[in-house]
Amino acid sequence: MIHYSDFAIVEGLRLNSDFIIRYVYKEFFPTIKYLIKNNAGLEEDAEDVFQEALLVILTKIKDDNFELSSSFITYLYSISKNIWLQRLKRKRMTSKNQDELTRYLDTPEIGLEVHLEYEEKYQSFVRQFENLSEDCQRLLKLFLTKMSAKEIAENMGYKSEFYAKTKKYLCKEALKKLVENDPELKGIVG
Repeated sequence: MIHYSDFAIVEGLRLNSDFIIRYVYKEFFPTIKYLIKNNAGLEEDAEDVFQEALLVILTKIKDDNFELSSSFITYLYSISKNIWLQRLKRKRMTSKNQDELTRYLDTPEIGLEVHLEYEEKYQSFVRQFENLSEDCQRLLKLFLTKMSAKEIAENMGYKSEFYAKTKKYLCKEALKKLVENDPELKGIVG
C-alpha cells in the first residue's frame, strides 16, 4: 500500500478526494478503534468517533489559515480522544444524575415542591447559559470535560492556552452576571 505524507493527506481532504478519505479510514481507523475499545467503548462507538473527528478535520482544513502543527495521526488521535472523553463524561454525568435523581425521588421526606423549585432554577440557569455567545458556551463545556487549557486552545483555534484561560474567565463572569440579574435565580451566586 502506498503511504501518503501528511501534506498529501491534508490536500487530498481539502479536495474531498474519496481515495484519500478511504486511505485515511484504512490507515488510521485501527488506531482510533484501539483507543475507544480500550476506554470502555464498542466498535460502533469507534466508528462514530472516527467519523465525527474526520468531519471536524474536514471543517478545519477548509480554512485557508489551517496549518497542521503535528503529524496527521496525532491530530486525528487528539480530536478523537477529546470527542470520546466528552462522550464518556456525558455518559457518566447522565448515569450519575439518574442515580441521584432516583435516590432523591425515593426519599419520602423530600417534597414535590422542593423538586419543582430545583427544576425551575435549573431551567432558568440553562436559559441564562444559552444567552451566552456560542463561543462561550462551547468553551465552558470544554472546560467542564476537564480538558486541558492547551487542548481547548487547539480545539477552539486560539493562539495560546493563556488566551483560553482568559476567555474562560470572561465567559464565567458573563454567565455570573446573567445569573445575578435573573430574578428567578437570586441567591444562587454568592
